Amino acid sequence: MNILVVRNDKLGDFITALPSIYVLKQHKPQAKITVLVAGLNSALAQACPFIDEVIVDTFDSALELSRALKKHQFDLSFTLFSNTKVALAQFLARIPQRVAPATKIAQVFYNRRVPQRRSQVKMSEYEYNLELIQSYFADIDLNFPSPLCEMKDKKIVFETFVARYGVEKDIVAFHPGFGGSSDANWTLEEYVELAKIILEKKVYQVVFTFGPDEEALMKKAQALLPEQNVVFYLSNEGMITFISLLSNFKLFVSTSTGTYHLAALVATPTMTFFGDSLFASVKRWKAISDETIQDPYMIPKESDQRARMFERVQTKLKDI
Repeated sequence: MNILVVRNDKLGDFITALPSIYVLKQHKPQAKITVLVAGLNSALAQACPFIDEVIVDTFDSALELSRALKKHQFDLSFTLFSNTKVALAQFLARIPQRVAPATKIAQVFYNRRVPQRRSQVKMSEYEYNLELIQSYFADIDLNFPSPLCEMKDKKIVFETFVARYGVEKDIVAFHPGFGGSSDANWTLEEYVELAKIILEKKVYQVVFTFGPDEEALMKKAQALLPEQNVVFYLSNEGMITFISLLSNFKLFVSTSTGTYHLAALVATPTMTFFGDSLFASVKRWKAISDETIQDPYMIPKESDQRARMFERVQTKLKDI
């Protein structure tokens, strides 16, 4: 059996699909599992042992995509996030069974439509994805391990990092950037205040991490923490290297963005900040790691409440 799973959007969204792909492979170990992903997620998809093949969505039209899909002769597809292009492409590729949420106009191109009403956020995104798989395989086991993915070179990556920066303590990392994918975040200056709490303890090594396009933000952080024992790491060595590094951290502090989901993927404890709305909440974007290592906070919009929440976070960091 050839099975296609479609989740060709952002990093965090793709990570919420991985438990579904894992349980699908466990349920049908002889099946070939192929994923359709955005280019930024291709390296991660290729590193997951429960994914057999990766198709990167570089296609401009549904017709082009359909031609690529038709070559694979898929028997079944699960579209965890749909748009007209991917829906029409699967229809044109004549995939016999096409499963998707019963939302948007694109649903007319699927022949197994599952009512989910994700906008009501009755469960998290990854749980909705699991539900979609279960709608077809009713007896499937929805349990999955944490960490879900083990990076085979994580020890080598960490040893290189430790040697380069002279790290001798467990790491508490702060990731102040978010690439516009989060509804709420602290300012860089507030992240610096949080980092100073850890620095004063003299127990952990503080690391600030930044995406490959956040060099300007990193320089601002460096200017705010002169002559401090802080490592500033620009993640320009590829996603797999960054994930391998994340898997060695004691705690990862960030807003609810793709890097938060990466930390959860490798079971790194997280302190995470969410927007004060149902759409942006932890209820929707709950991580795929064990809930006992997740520490979520919803940042209020009102300034006084926001200040009180910041004090709560400061107190929590003093106690780690």
